[in-house]
Amino acid sequence: MVIPDDALDPQALSRLWERQWPGCPPVAHWLRGHYPDRWIRFHSLPESKRYPDDEAEYAIVLNRHHTVLSELDPGSDLLVITTEWTNTPALTPQRWPRRSEVAPRAQHWQTLIEEPGDDPEFRTYTQLYAETRRWGPGVIDAVLRAVANDEISNVLLSPVDLRWLYHPYDGGADVVLPTPTERDALKNRHRAWLSTHPLGL
Repeated sequence: MVIPDDALDPQALSRLWERQWPGCPPVAHWLRGHYPDRWIRFHSLPESKRYPDDEAEYAIVLNRHHTVLSELDPGSDLLVITTEWTNTPALTPQRWPRRSEVAPRAQHWQTLIEEPGDDPEFRTYTQLYAETRRWGPGVIDAVLRAVANDEISNVLLSPVDLRWLYHPYDGGADVVLPTPTERDALKNRHRAWLSTHPLGL
């Protein structure tokens, strides 16, 4: 179930983000570098396979995401942040039309410039959208399947207080927890889903 986001306050969400995650804008692939002591990565298929080939493998992908998200316990509502990229500050979709299909009710939250040093004529603008959804079975499956297929990226899932962050990507998920102790406990519960890479990638 989707909660109407008429009351979603972009400025309040920005203030909350800055309080919870200081020094790191809401760019999913930056989180690991900013919070390495609270970060963990899980792979979404056995033997670190990147993309599912059939419904049986999609079921594994979704089950792993659901398992971790349920253990993290977002509460009654899940914050869903999706991303679009444009060549100008305007909100006209340029690269990922699938985003508006799987998150049609999301409201524009903010515009970021990930590389401010780029030539202004060739600059890429990151457009962030936010919505809340009533947490429950299947509520986020369309988003997770689109991520698994590399149809959308830079997705962030979180409880509405932003106490933890969950970044699904095509191949797995990055999780950033409030403390290293909580990170270690989650890691120990799902060691079979970890990478064998020495850096955990």
